[in-house]
Amino acid sequence: MSKVTLRKKPISGNRQSLYLEIYPPIYNPDTGIMQRKQYLKLYIYNRPKNETEKDLNKETLALAEYVRAQRQIELQSKRFDFTSDAKMKSNFLDFFRDEAAKRGNCFNWVMSVRYFISFAGSNVPHIELNETLCEEYADYLLSCPSIGRKKKGIKKNTAVAYYSRFRLTLKEAFKKHFLPTDLGSIIESIKPQETHRPFLFLEELEILALADCPNPIVKKAGLFSAMTGFRYSDIEKLLWNEIHGTEGNYYIIYNQEKTESAEYYPVSDQVI
Repeated sequence: MSKVTLRKKPISGNRQSLYLEIYPPIYNPDTGIMQRKQYLKLYIYNRPKNETEKDLNKETLALAEYVRAQRQIELQSKRFDFTSDAKMKSNFLDFFRDEAAKRGNCFNWVMSVRYFISFAGSNVPHIELNETLCEEYADYLLSCPSIGRKKKGIKKNTAVAYYSRFRLTLKEAFKKHFLPTDLGSIIESIKPQETHRPFLFLEELEILALADCPNPIVKKAGLFSAMTGFRYSDIEKLLWNEIHGTEGNYYIIYNQEKTESAEYYPVSDQVI
């Protein structure tokens, strides 16, 4: 039976190194041989001297156990593979940019990359990513930094959007064996701030429809947004082939830019 066991190895400095023992051994693409051990680069104190060291041991062991459980699941489903040293030492920002490009370099993805560069620099090897750095990046975004020409700090919900793209990228890096641990699932998301959403009554919408506007395209887009609740980012990339149905039964199937989820939305003939 396939099994992954968490082991400890004494090292210098009154510490123990944590590693996984895998049975049966797994092929390592870097060495070309079957490998039984995977060192986690996690360490605990052999004899903790104070409460801080005890807490650190507890947290590190919990993380190591999480990794062990993940590896056990992967081994049983025959998806287990060693993370290549070359991949771990490659630049995370290159991977991040590639993920943004896959989404058509939409604004939130591009800005998420830019803000991470402003926080950590343009060269961050995957191997240097950990929970602490991720949490510090969240704190950085919540400090309302500004990197644009307008020097205007971002709002909390903007930070939520940028950090969610960062977490998605971490999850993808783990799936493709650039990261040995699923940091994207371990770290917590930033909780969004409740916002007040104004709306128009029908009479107000009718007045708006009759009002003059120097740009007819802007007027149509505004009325379309008011009648559907679509964000600008969703309207901008909407395609005719995403509109389905017939008179009296039209609906739109599209991918929402903010949540990246597929949406089914019935609309009126007037909207079409």
